[in-house]
Amino acid sequence: MPLELIPILALVAMFVAATLLPINMGTLGFVAAFLVGTVAVGMKTDDIIAGFPSDLFLTLVGVTYLFAIAQNNGTIDLMIRGAMRLVRGRVAFIPWVMFGISGVLTTFGALGPAAVAIIAPIALGFARQYKINALLMGMMVIHGAQAGGFSPISVYGVTVNSIVAKAGLLNSPMALFLGSLVFNAAIGVGLFAFLGGRSLLGRKVHDIDHDAVDGDASGGSATGATGASPRPDGGSVATATLATPTSVAAPDAKPLPQRATFDQILTLIGLGALAVFALALDLDIGFVAMTVAAVLALASPKAQKGAIAQISWSTVLLIGGVLTFVGVLQEAGSVEWVGNGVAQLGMPMLVALLLCYLGGIVSAFASSAAILGATIPLAVPLLLAGEISPVGVVVALAISSTIVDVSPFSTNGALVLANAQDVDRDRFYRQILKYSALVVAIGPAIAWAALVLPGWL
Repeated sequence: MPLELIPILALVAMFVAATLLPINMGTLGFVAAFLVGTVAVGMKTDDIIAGFPSDLFLTLVGVTYLFAIAQNNGTIDLMIRGAMRLVRGRVAFIPWVMFGISGVLTTFGALGPAAVAIIAPIALGFARQYKINALLMGMMVIHGAQAGGFSPISVYGVTVNSIVAKAGLLNSPMALFLGSLVFNAAIGVGLFAFLGGRSLLGRKVHDIDHDAVDGDASGGSATGATGASPRPDGGSVATATLATPTSVAAPDAKPLPQRATFDQILTLIGLGALAVFALALDLDIGFVAMTVAAVLALASPKAQKGAIAQISWSTVLLIGGVLTFVGVLQEAGSVEWVGNGVAQLGMPMLVALLLCYLGGIVSAFASSAAILGATIPLAVPLLLAGEISPVGVVVALAISSTIVDVSPFSTNGALVLANAQDVDRDRFYRQILKYSALVVAIGPAIAWAALVLPGWL
């Protein structure tokens, strides 16, 4: 057996095990890196550890810590209240408000599942109260989170840009961000058109007969349904009951104070500073996020209580383990070996399409972060040949590997399913399953046709 094949087989085994068993793939990644690296490749422990993505570790911890504080002190609720005022009671705008808020959260660094976990209970509460299609509302939240998911300061954006930069490929962080934004916004338009959005036009909140809805409508009770949802590592975890501000979710409920608190104002300033320092001044997003979080914690120790526990440690473990193993994969020459084999097909466009489908199909059942960390390095030799646009392929791969997160087997899809209210759960599950199957079937092909085939990026 060729040496280069051993790490690839280990990678396949990791994906299968993490999909079928409730185990974090990052754990398997560290174990595989140690065993394959030392036994098969002959690497020293220090060389294996050198592949650990310390910069991404800092980014993940800093950003998720910051957003945990923002959620605890009510800043996220404040943003939702402000957005709802802008629609002035127009029901048709509510799905787009949820899309936009999810996108803003991920643009500023929140993990996609974290944004969906925060917004989905609120959005699906609105869907129940204002008689909006639950599938429309849930998918708008997910695609909104994906729309901002590849900003230059987001976790996915930093991950992809780091991999591409390390490979020495032509890179365009803004093309990656805008490509995902436009692609998911276009999907949102299609969802709105075909899932009842047009029937919402002209309707106002006060036109709806609230007597037809239970008194505790919408999740204004501050709850989302509790259910089981897969973790990013392929396991299962109970979906937490999430608080929904009564001033947002239920117009007839007692409103919360409309003035922002000192903590909330300081948090908004901190989020703005995060964008300015990380984007305009090109400072490390991890250090900036940690600095902002530390300032907020010092300014209001009570608001940051429990925030450490809310850091997405499972995702930190996942990305750290997978990318450490990718370092072993590269050291063994597996990436170059696969790339040379693919290049011999003599059909780079077809290979790019196949890679898009590989990322989409596997990501529907496994972690998108793990897929991005594995598929993009596999495409590097093909892209270094210069026959097709590296920027277009990277953007297409990124989109293909994340739009399928609508699957009920993924964290985002499961969160929507678990938080749906007043729906036939089995029927709603089948609706999500059919929609995700459609996305998997045509999404990668559309991304490839729009971004790779023309060669304009």
